[in-house]
Amino acid sequence: MNSVIKGASYILVHTPDMVLYNGTTQTTERIVNPESEYLKEVPEKLRSYEEAVSYWPNQTYIGNVHPEELAEVEFPWYDKKMEGADRYGKFGEIMPEEEFLLLVQASDMFEVVRLEKGFVAAHKEALAKDPVITEDILERVHEGVELSEIEQFVNEEHAEGLYFDGKLVGCVKAAHDIDQNLSAHVMHENLMSKASSVLALLYAVRNAGIKKEDVEYVIDCAEEACGDMNQRGGGNFAKAAAEVAGLVNATGSDARGFCAAPTHAVIEAAALVKSGAYKTVVVTSGGCTAKLGMNGKDHVKKGLPILEDCLGGFAVVITENDGVSPEIDLGMLGRHTVGTGSAPQAVIGSLVADPLDRAGMKIPDIDKYSPEMQNPDITKPAGAGDVPLANYKMIGALAVKRGELDRKELADFTKKHGLTGWAPTQGHIPSGVPYIGVAREDILEGKIKNAMIIGKGSLFLGRMTNLFDGVSFVIHGNTAEQEKKESGVSEEEVKGLIAKAMKEFAAALLAE
Repeated sequence: MNSVIKGASYILVHTPDMVLYNGTTQTTERIVNPESEYLKEVPEKLRSYEEAVSYWPNQTYIGNVHPEELAEVEFPWYDKKMEGADRYGKFGEIMPEEEFLLLVQASDMFEVVRLEKGFVAAHKEALAKDPVITEDILERVHEGVELSEIEQFVNEEHAEGLYFDGKLVGCVKAAHDIDQNLSAHVMHENLMSKASSVLALLYAVRNAGIKKEDVEYVIDCAEEACGDMNQRGGGNFAKAAAEVAGLVNATGSDARGFCAAPTHAVIEAAALVKSGAYKTVVVTSGGCTAKLGMNGKDHVKKGLPILEDCLGGFAVVITENDGVSPEIDLGMLGRHTVGTGSAPQAVIGSLVADPLDRAGMKIPDIDKYSPEMQNPDITKPAGAGDVPLANYKMIGALAVKRGELDRKELADFTKKHGLTGWAPTQGHIPSGVPYIGVAREDILEGKIKNAMIIGKGSLFLGRMTNLFDGVSFVIHGNTAEQEKKESGVSEEEVKGLIAKAMKEFAAALLAE
């Protein structure tokens, strides 16, 4: 029987100070043009925590708003406030920067994170009130050091500063004197990814209604790489985050595939469970500091606030079939192969049409498609258009070409089978997976029968190949009962037949 999706989590961390100090667009600008007018404008264009919480797409991401409800809100959304917005959602939360920095320090195993005493004292109680932050995590928060010690590390030893409200409140030190892979910059990136993954794991376990001890394997699919000069990128975020989250029975490894990595990882997890290797596997990912304020220049130029001010994270719990939860159908996998080519039509054909052909299905037979779910509020002002809509138009056009959809139905196809984008542009985060949690609920509630999750990736960014990448899978309602009926013999009947045969065998032996 197929593996099932037992639960999912989606978290955001509002990190406006990291936009300025750690986002690649801003750090590059500081090197190239330190007196830049843009850099002077950034602090004025950063949203408050309350503004980030009341932002419609963010509320959609953590599960307080259904994507269909978001689609009814007048676009653009950056100037619309959702009344009554809550920090906590069905799938996770939007954590404020000050609490997150304490979680980062609690996730640090090598004492490279230093926080100022007063800062820790001011915010530890708030972190303690978080429903998923357990006592063992809180105990890992140090009381802090003097600000002068932090200033010395930043000014004299190239440590990365940690800021809150524009003030220096801590630092991340280098973990080695000369190894660039353990520099303060890399350690900062990796610790932020790890800590946001920890938060996602904690919510995923809670949402799935399982115990932490049940998790046997974790797969991390973020975009960072941990290792030293002898094995750059060879490290293990999965096990590192599992340790802090308290998943004591878990081992794990990392899957890397640019933006397509989450979809690759979910397929791998489903296969591991179906094979019997592990009963419960969690796919997880933290956020990416480099992507903060990535399109900031375009946003500021057009009078928008900087909308890429949150780290994203998610986790998906995959278990053996429980007879209820939606299944991941491993018989319907789409894949962009080495020979597929990079033409958009060929890509969509390999990811959407090919797996459906093998199953004897047509494109309109899938109720909802979830490709790259980037928030158009972020991408349109930057000139990238509405990414999800562009994907739906291509899928619909392919259906028309295949004779499965009338051309007059094309406009309706994007609405009926598509979704409005709501995910932060954190690279791997928008790629298909934001809908998994919602799809699980929609299937259980009978709103839809199935959904296709599509992950796509730009492998050429690594300068190792010009190839594009992508994989897809289908989620559908649970078929366990149906399979039992089709088999014609129930488990009880099998037991009865075995018992009868044993009695007849015993009787035959006695007769002899």
